[in-house]
Amino acid sequence: MEPLNSTKPDVPKWLILSGLVLLITGMLFGLVGSFQYIFPGLFKQYLSFEKIRPLHVSSVVFWILFAATGSVLAYLQEHTKRKLFAGKASSLQLKLFVLAVVLILSSYVLGKFGGREYWEFPPPLALILAAGWILFIIQVAGSVKTLKQQPVYIWMWLTGAFGFLFTFTESYLWVFSYFNKDIVRDMTVQWKSYGSIVGSWNMLVYGVGMFLMEKISQDKSYSRSSMAFALYFLGLFNLMFNWSHHIYTLPVNPAIRHVGYLVSMTELFILGRIIYKWKSSVTAAQKNIHNLSYRFLVIADVWIFINLFLAILISIPAINVYTHGTHITVAHVMGTTIGINTMLLLAVAIDLLSDTCRSLKPYYPQIIRASWLANISLFVFLASLFVAGVERSRWQMSAQAEPFSQMMKGLAPYFIVFAIAGLMLFVSFSFIVFPLLKNTLSCFIQPRQRSIVEFKTAFDRVK
Repeated sequence: MEPLNSTKPDVPKWLILSGLVLLITGMLFGLVGSFQYIFPGLFKQYLSFEKIRPLHVSSVVFWILFAATGSVLAYLQEHTKRKLFAGKASSLQLKLFVLAVVLILSSYVLGKFGGREYWEFPPPLALILAAGWILFIIQVAGSVKTLKQQPVYIWMWLTGAFGFLFTFTESYLWVFSYFNKDIVRDMTVQWKSYGSIVGSWNMLVYGVGMFLMEKISQDKSYSRSSMAFALYFLGLFNLMFNWSHHIYTLPVNPAIRHVGYLVSMTELFILGRIIYKWKSSVTAAQKNIHNLSYRFLVIADVWIFINLFLAILISIPAINVYTHGTHITVAHVMGTTIGINTMLLLAVAIDLLSDTCRSLKPYYPQIIRASWLANISLFVFLASLFVAGVERSRWQMSAQAEPFSQMMKGLAPYFIVFAIAGLMLFVSFSFIVFPLLKNTLSCFIQPRQRSIVEFKTAFDRVK
């Protein structure tokens, strides 16, 4: 049996662990939703599709938020070599986040809605999430004593932290009549805020990814390079403009579309180039020391280029007219969420949790096999969505379109492949996440078991 150590999880690690639970939960909801495409009315009495969809989306979004904030706080301590500013705030942040998730997911199960898109829960619940995020900002901003000669990931974390709060607040402007009574204004602000929210958490995720690259390679030049700061400024423009391809069909200023198109063509390419150049500089010995984290960073690198190609396509106005609102857009979102954000955050989670009470090394073969299955499944998963999207785009642009129900029946073969691939994704990610959760539980279960054994031994001696 692998010996225990004393590295019990602190609050930032508990945020990551909670996020891992939400990742598996979100994938389970997504799996149910995929089978509801094949069997309409499945679980309709208790978990109909209008409940499953927000349960899936919100769980996955919260996985990113929990894991990203936990990773930032953990790496911030490594960077500053000090405890967090207002360290007790992290515990309150975790409690508020968990409370928000429990109330939000419960509201979906009970059929209590009232929000929009990512935030379909009743608006008052957003205040709990916002309060937790303010505590996160206080910790990050307070722990960074100066911005002088700081690496790019510090700038990214600060921008992502403040940017998320701003855009999250902006996403609720629809509650005011000035916005909700004008459909163009309403939709523009709605999609602008959602696009900027994604850009904000991307800042956090890309930032922790860059910190991990520096940690593995022991080369600090990358995070201080001109290319890294070019990525930062493009990410900043992404927060402001890259959402524009969602509203190409709305009568807005053409300059917004042009700037957004330019940004979408460059941001992921630069991130991919940074990872690619970093990868070539890492020695074989360093790769072996951080084998699993390195593997997931390389996986993210591959999916960056795949999603770059798809992003280029759907950001071209002439193509966007056909793809908008189809499964092609869903494929892009899922590819980015799973292939890039999730793979980067798993690389960080493995780095931070690999020595939690028990070594993760016995599980390395299992996790490596699961990573292969995850990537193959993800490719099939996205390919089925892409083909289904092409078929739907042909239908919605047809002058003599058949009924919607008939079109959906025609997509059934693609949905079957989509559901099977989703099942394989769920299985593979479960095999990756389970060891991390099990090792954490060993911090609390094994000591008790050992105490019982010691008590029995002492009792036998007395006898």
